[in-house]
Amino acid sequence: MRTLGTAAEREEAAALVQDRERWLTLRGLPIPARADIPARFREAQTASAGLFEDGRLLACMIPEHDPALGWGQGPCLVLRSVYTLPGQSDDVTRLITLWASDLAARLGLPVVRAEILARQALHTDPLAHLLRRLTDTGWDVCGTGPGRDGDRVARLELPAEHRPGLRALISCHVHVPQPAPDDRSST
Repeated sequence: MRTLGTAAEREEAAALVQDRERWLTLRGLPIPARADIPARFREAQTASAGLFEDGRLLACMIPEHDPALGWGQGPCLVLRSVYTLPGQSDDVTRLITLWASDLAARLGLPVVRAEILARQALHTDPLAHLLRRLTDTGWDVCGTGPGRDGDRVARLELPAEHRPGLRALISCHVHVPQPAPDDRSST
């Protein structure tokens, strides 16, 4: 796992997002309506990260330290815009889960939070199937609500946990997310 530091890596991530969105669309599944996610990954100021195996990008995301996400209690590591390369096994999702839990613990944060687009009821497939896969890897579903971009989302939370043996599976060269500015402190 490493920070996407070059224009070529950011472009590769944008292409991965476009591939995943095309894959979802062909299956009649929803994609974010109000946000240009590929453009976010192209922006140099976005602190995005990628999961690579043998030089191949398997997943990309935007990890952020967020003291006030708008739901949940306390500061957290937020995984925004998580996309995996179509056709990959659930092992990629498991690795991201383990990595994020460990990173949050190393940052002294109690939890990881994420949001998944949820236009239908949580108990309806294919969303129900995805949520079952995620809860099987340790994520808790914390209800639904408006997401960052205004779409209805399922809210997920994962306890932080130090995982010293993880480094044998995945190395981490991700720029540590900095706390988001707190507007309440500027009085």
